[in-house]
Amino acid sequence: MSGAFDFFLQAAMRHEYRVRRAGVKLCALGIFFCTGLASAASNYTDLRNVEPIHGDTAAGATKAKVCFACHGENGTSVAPIFPRLAGQRVDYLYHRLLTFKRAGTKDPYYSKSPMTAMAVPLSESDMRNLAAFFASQEPQPAAPTTPALNPQPTSEKGERLFRTGDPARGIPPCQGCHGVEARGTAVDKGPYFVYPVLRGQYSPYLISRLTNFRMGLPHDSTSDFIMSNVARTLDDDSLRAIAAWLSSLPPGKSL
Repeated sequence: MSGAFDFFLQAAMRHEYRVRRAGVKLCALGIFFCTGLASAASNYTDLRNVEPIHGDTAAGATKAKVCFACHGENGTSVAPIFPRLAGQRVDYLYHRLLTFKRAGTKDPYYSKSPMTAMAVPLSESDMRNLAAFFASQEPQPAAPTTPALNPQPTSEKGERLFRTGDPARGIPPCQGCHGVEARGTAVDKGPYFVYPVLRGQYSPYLISRLTNFRMGLPHDSTSDFIMSNVARTLDDDSLRAIAAWLSSLPPGKSL
């Protein structure tokens, strides 16, 4: 009788040990998981309640010289893979620089961009001043020699999708955030500060950005979350149609 009791007692003790060990493992896993979430959250920016950005335009002009090689002296790049910066919203430019600066070296989106390394040494005032400078520049038409600015003809479909969307396919109208004329909206609060001007932007650049959004890249701000969901409603033809129409418009400064 005693032997049987000892046997069951030892079995119970072994079971309790295994339960406790499993509990320790689960606890450690939970700590690791929560730490990972906290780390991700630290790089995730909530742009719903941002404050207006202000900078020194003159100081930005001095700092911007290194940017001219890709983005042009007045923010109108020659190569269509580089975005136009002239007349862009100052808040959008600042927060883009900030995300490049904060990006991890192994991030699937930012690690592939030369902008990530360029942004690392920038101070807070540098980013504000650069944003203020490029936002103050008057957008210029692209040079006649610039190749393949609009590889597809202006699309009525692109304009229709931008202005009214396609409710049957769940596509929202782009003008809701980017304005009727793709120059942003007059709303001067919250996330509307950081919705970029799209008018006159290069088609190849827009296609690249929309394609990345459709793949969920990047995903480090509330704006990215919105755009990824919007882009997933677009097939290739719709995506290119919107980009072609926007690139066909004369460039203009943000509202």
